[in-house]
Amino acid sequence: MDHASEKRQAGEAAIRYVEEDAIVGVGTGSTVAYFIDALADLRNRIQGAVSSSEQSSTLLRERGIPVLDLNAVGPLTLYVDGADECDPSRHLIKGGGAALTREKIVAAAATKFVCIIDSSKRVDVLGKFPLPVEVIPMARSLVGREIARRGGQPVWRDGVVTDNGNWILDVHGLRITDPVALETELNQLAGVVTVGLFARRRADVVLVGSQVMG
Repeated sequence: MDHASEKRQAGEAAIRYVEEDAIVGVGTGSTVAYFIDALADLRNRIQGAVSSSEQSSTLLRERGIPVLDLNAVGPLTLYVDGADECDPSRHLIKGGGAALTREKIVAAAATKFVCIIDSSKRVDVLGKFPLPVEVIPMARSLVGREIARRGGQPVWRDGVVTDNGNWILDVHGLRITDPVALETELNQLAGVVTVGLFARRRADVVLVGSQVMG
């Protein structure tokens, strides 16, 4: 099966986790777009969605799904999002689409985090995909030097500004054997907004195509 078909199947399979009258947290990316398409069929059975990006907000509104403010709704029962990499423990690298900070906020607010991927995103050890780190613009060089001291190779994603008005460093050359520790350490660097490791709040369920990852 090709990866596009697996993405579509994963997006559609995640619908089974949507409860009646729910407010659904919705992530960002090509696989999530399939979930949004499927969610449109349930728009009269849910209250609406909390979105992690302007891109997804646009898709939701185009399909008649109300986009709600997280501050106004409280805890969410469900968050559905994709990933750039997923290890066997359901730790993730996310942020290829530069929405990592809002994605992390919505994931933290949700009781259940369902990650939808195709089989190309499964890895034994995280790090082949460059790790995105969102930084305050004035701290770009400072954070880059600190990451280089730790063995990473930071590359500024030139021309990209996040929905929060910040910049992205993509860190190459990592082999992340302890994702929780690295996430904690990088988050402490002055100027880092957040890091694209979803390890402290990992996925509860990972769907690879229509199948739950075992």
